[in-house]
Amino acid sequence: MEIKVDLFSDTGTRPSQAMREFMAGAEVGDEQLFEDPSVNLLNEMVAELLGKEEAVYLPSGLMANQISFAVHCNPGDEIIMDETAHPIHYEGGAAAVISGATIRGLAGKRGIYTVEQVEEAIRSKDYHDPQTCLVSIEQTSNLGGGTVWPLELINEITELARERGLATHMDGARLMNAVAATGVSAADYARNFDSVWIDLSKGLGAPVGSCLAGSSDFIEKARYWKQRLGGAMRQAGIIAAGGIYALEHNVDRLKEDNNNARKLALGLAGIDGIKIETDSVETNIVLFEIEGKTAGQFTEMLLQEGVRMSVLGKYVRAVTHLDVDEMGINYALQAVEKVLA
Repeated sequence: MEIKVDLFSDTGTRPSQAMREFMAGAEVGDEQLFEDPSVNLLNEMVAELLGKEEAVYLPSGLMANQISFAVHCNPGDEIIMDETAHPIHYEGGAAAVISGATIRGLAGKRGIYTVEQVEEAIRSKDYHDPQTCLVSIEQTSNLGGGTVWPLELINEITELARERGLATHMDGARLMNAVAATGVSAADYARNFDSVWIDLSKGLGAPVGSCLAGSSDFIEKARYWKQRLGGAMRQAGIIAAGGIYALEHNVDRLKEDNNNARKLALGLAGIDGIKIETDSVETNIVLFEIEGKTAGQFTEMLLQEGVRMSVLGKYVRAVTHLDVDEMGINYALQAVEKVLA
């Protein structure tokens, strides 16, 4: 079955022809030896974007998270994050293998926990307890449905962490979608975090990679872990150029993805058999339920109409991105209506 509108995830974005041409002409060198000018430029751009001293280019966001945990934590230490966070569900238990850290998941609301929950979760200095080392947030919250962490709450939580001697980390996989939705700069969101990364291969549309940023001391330690984990990519300028092009051309257009998600949500709300809270759609992720069918049954039927969405427990998840325009949203809504008729 031909997929006409792919709303499965924004990880499925494909580089545009202009991006491909830009990548083909990239200057390259051995990035492990700091000799790749395209990788060096990308790292400088991301460090400036996030207001940090330095950045390092990595193959994936998972590696960015795990390197950060390994730098901040000792084996047996504990990381605080929301119970829906990506490292708990989608990173193969990597923290247990790489850093030896444990994770304490908090029951937040739509992926966002409170200052009071953090205060309560911080361990005592009793040697029976694992020691809290790090507070981590995911901006935006994927399983929360693209929820944006408010800047005021971020500042309160990071201030508490600093007072208690804890490091702070932002999984910024969709940070730029939050920037597009609120107008708050990426640097303002990232200011009080010891480590933060952005994904280049989701809404920004590059084919590969993420960039992890922090202080010079943090990045120096991160580079050791990059090497240990096999993250050296040699003449990586070809793929790093995709990230450069994305930052130069695809940041402002993330507003289109957020707008298309709201259009999709409002359209779904008008179709019988769908249960959705339209007010919960803040960025480019839409979650909804189907009355009388499981999410799996519905997505299989929808796929026959050429529209692909994903299953997230009881929810159907649709994620907008640069490969789906307003016409694609209209087609998807027609397909949903047809399936449920």
